[in-house]
Amino acid sequence: MIRIATYNLLHGMPVLGGMPQPVRDGDGKFVGPPEHTDDTLLRESAAALDADVIGLQEVDRHQPRSGGYDQTAVVADALGAGHHLFAPSLIGTPGSSDDWHPATADDDIDPAGDSDTRPMYGVGLVSRLPVLQWRIERFPPARASLPLMIPGEGRRPRVMTVADEPRSAVIAVIEGPNGPFTVATAHLSFVPVTNGRQLRELVRRTRDLPRPFLLFGDFNLPGRWPRRLTGFRSLAAGATYPTFSPKIQFDHVLADGLPDEVRTSATVHALPVSDHCAVSVDIDGL
Repeated sequence: MIRIATYNLLHGMPVLGGMPQPVRDGDGKFVGPPEHTDDTLLRESAAALDADVIGLQEVDRHQPRSGGYDQTAVVADALGAGHHLFAPSLIGTPGSSDDWHPATADDDIDPAGDSDTRPMYGVGLVSRLPVLQWRIERFPPARASLPLMIPGEGRRPRVMTVADEPRSAVIAVIEGPNGPFTVATAHLSFVPVTNGRQLRELVRRTRDLPRPFLLFGDFNLPGRWPRRLTGFRSLAAGATYPTFSPKIQFDHVLADGLPDEVRTSATVHALPVSDHCAVSVDIDGL
């Protein structure tokens, strides 16, 4: 049996059990969302999932707001996984356009080790199983800005207008017990229509890779839409957002080329870290 999981980390932000307080200036005025500098809960959440392969979204690397950790490496260490890759979507700190710029292939991290200490934000993939091939795909941001809810006081969200960001995906060909298979994780645009186009384009770009193909992540697409847009088999159904009262499914695990006789079992996990639940799927016979 192999366990596949997807987890939007919200850059390691604790949500269940109480969030850190927002950053305020000397007059008590709100100037930014909470900061957190301890990776203990992130490690505990990753260990609780006990996944053989896990896709991570909204991942920080060397960001002061989250303690400067390489969060993909933290999750890999918590799982005892020997293979991991972080794909930056942007360089700098998400938020004001003055503080970041889109990542390019020149910014990609060497999976054998890298000394780049610039703050980055993107997606990650961690595997206990051997990785035969890595690939990174990127998508430009939509031009639209939309009102979104972001963490505020306690569990009370704030609504602010947010511009879309560049998006990225990490793909790996993995050596499984029964031969190679492909996995990919992505965090897609929150802008309607754009996210659907990105999902279909990601499927197109990965047609040459070995099957079975497992595609998972935060697609910002509700319910059955990812299955309808891709024609893939959905391996998990259940509300994943927000963690403290899930009402909608944004986090998905899809499969292409997985034989019908292969047995699967999905679980939605409300963990201390993030406003998204994690999703795991146990696959027997992959």
